[in-house]
Amino acid sequence: MANMGKRYRGSITDYADFDANKDAETLYTAMKGFGSDKEAILELITSRSNKQRQEICQSYKSLYGKDLIADLKYELTGKFERLIVGLMRPLAYFDAKEIKDAVSGIGTDEKCLIEILASRTNQQIHQLVEAYKDAYERNLEEDVIADTSGHFKKMLVVLLQGTREEDDVVSEDLVAQDVKDLYEAGEMKWGTDEAQFIYILGNRSKQHLRLVFDEYLKTTGIPIEASIRGELSGDFEKLMLAVVKCIRSTAEYFAERLFKAMKGLGTRDNTLIRIMVSRSELDMLDIREVFRTKYEKSLYSMIKNDTSGEYKKALLKLCGGDDDAAGQFFPEAAKVAYQMWELSAVARVELKGTVRPAPNFDPEADAKALRKAMKGLGTDEDTIIDIITHRSNDQRQQIRQTFKSHFGRDLMADLKSEISGNLSKLILGLMMPPAHYDAKQLKKAMEGAGTDEQALIEILATRNNQEIQAINEAYQEDYHKSLEDDLSSDTSGHLKRILISLATANRDEGPENSDQAREDAQEIADTTTSSDKPSLETRFMSILCTRSYHHLRRVFQEFIKMTNYDVEHTIKKEMSGDVRDALVAIVQSVKNKPLFFADKLYKSMKGAGTDEKTLTRIMVSRSETDLLNIRREFIEKYDKSLHHVIESDNSGDYLKALLALCGGED
Repeated sequence: MANMGKRYRGSITDYADFDANKDAETLYTAMKGFGSDKEAILELITSRSNKQRQEICQSYKSLYGKDLIADLKYELTGKFERLIVGLMRPLAYFDAKEIKDAVSGIGTDEKCLIEILASRTNQQIHQLVEAYKDAYERNLEEDVIADTSGHFKKMLVVLLQGTREEDDVVSEDLVAQDVKDLYEAGEMKWGTDEAQFIYILGNRSKQHLRLVFDEYLKTTGIPIEASIRGELSGDFEKLMLAVVKCIRSTAEYFAERLFKAMKGLGTRDNTLIRIMVSRSELDMLDIREVFRTKYEKSLYSMIKNDTSGEYKKALLKLCGGDDDAAGQFFPEAAKVAYQMWELSAVARVELKGTVRPAPNFDPEADAKALRKAMKGLGTDEDTIIDIITHRSNDQRQQIRQTFKSHFGRDLMADLKSEISGNLSKLILGLMMPPAHYDAKQLKKAMEGAGTDEQALIEILATRNNQEIQAINEAYQEDYHKSLEDDLSSDTSGHLKRILISLATANRDEGPENSDQAREDAQEIADTTTSSDKPSLETRFMSILCTRSYHHLRRVFQEFIKMTNYDVEHTIKKEMSGDVRDALVAIVQSVKNKPLFFADKLYKSMKGAGTDEKTLTRIMVSRSETDLLNIRREFIEKYDKSLHHVIESDNSGDYLKALLALCGGED
């Protein structure tokens, strides 16, 4: 069996009663006469290993004097043909053909080059170079050089050497030196020293680089990916990010590529075929596990829903099985998830907003400019947007004060009478102190017929004790009643209890307690097996609403260790409605708050129509807190920038103001 050095993780294995001549006859019969028996072809080819397929090719030639691949190409069409023919080539020749197609003709398929060269081992690269020479009588390095340019080209050439160190013994001194060199080559330097990035990421061993990435985060507070995004650009940036992902986990890299190939409208079939063919005898089981862990659905079910016909049947055979039991982890995947938690528990990621205090701030000049922009006929919206989106909230409060002192007028009232619609809501929101803005959003969510539970959940599940205390005070000051009383009269059941618990701002702020974390995890685990739903919701609430974020991360780790389940999946499986949404929001906020907001922003703009309320609320409330981190999570998850999605989904002055808050294109 192929690749048996360690436990085999492919989905395709050697066929037990293999007979190359018999298989060759079966394929010949399936293609003889009018039309072909596609079912027989896919059934046979997807249940033989690559080595066995090569023997079938030999037998076919000996028996019939014909080339099996040429016959398959003649009989089959489209995606199904591409997939079956791909399976018939040895892996190195399959890679060679993919790269030849990527660099031939007009334009280059950079994504294909990046995927193959960033993910292959030294041995696979050497075999690829040989296969390319044998198949096309050309030098692969020369073809890549002729078709690419700049630092992107240099890094591809480094990867093509197949000389990455393979020693598992790591020198701590060298790790520290590499962290220093990368930091000085990027974050510390005016301009970037790309050569350092190329040398270190292109040559060091995987083991060494994993430690470099961990140490880089601990030392600088910045993930290496964030530095790469900030310092590099274009295809070179994409290549370096792919290299980092493959160093961290090749299986996770391919799981992500497969997900992106199938999500949304249309399927990127070339990517789907390339990965399913090339990984079927290497690590398809690992990819499946990561896919389940990361996307809460099996790779099998996604292929099934996204493809059709014989093409679908063949892909599902390569996938090798359906892992869909909602929320369930494999033991291996649980370990991966646990390690991810371990890393996130020590991570010291610096939160950054996109709006910072303006240098050389002059409240008098700003007040005069705003007065001029609103005086007389017509309104100068550009000036209003420019000033208000480029000042911190503290500076805006000073402008309000100065405006009143100078002109005896209320700036908020003037703005309200001069601008309207979504722009008005955004600008007036920016002019309010954060606690008063949140208090107003909570009040609005409870006013009139119906309650906007999602807004209540979003605000109360993501603010810290200090912020919630300030919101309570602002609410009392602005509406002369307590937030708790309004929540109590406007919500009911378990949701009411969760929201009131969060609104008391009584979350513990101490460090984790390992023994307590194990007890908490055990308690949740025990209640999930009980048939008593109310006690399950009460138990989750008492732990999720009161324990510190640090402590909860440890609880989630322990829960995975005990059950092989992720706490978020468990909540989704066991609960429903607003209670489920509230508890999931708390869990997501604990795991990764910027990602929680990135998801909310994406959902506010995807599909028909835009949810301007949510979009405005998040852009206003996070602009000085963590909008830069939200942007990073957004592009990481959705493969498009927040700037781009806002631009595609909005218009006019509202769009201008949103883009100013977004603070740049990633």
